[in-house]
Amino acid sequence: MKALGYIGAFLGGAVAGAALGILLAPEAGKDTRNKLTDAVKDFCDKHDIKLTRKQVEELVEEVQDAELA
Repeated sequence: MKALGYIGAFLGGAVAGAALGILLAPEAGKDTRNKLTDAVKDFCDKHDIKLTRKQVEELVEEVQDAELA
């Protein structure tokens, strides 16, 4: 169970870092969301974390909402 907590914390940190970097880049919102979604999907594939495309998109939206709050 501790391992899942560490993985979750690492994933959350990685996504937040990627989100900040990409959100601060001067690109259109749709392009930014696509890049962020692809980055999360690549990370999950690399670390054998199984998420559907819809789950990845929901995670991206949650990160963006958290950054705007």
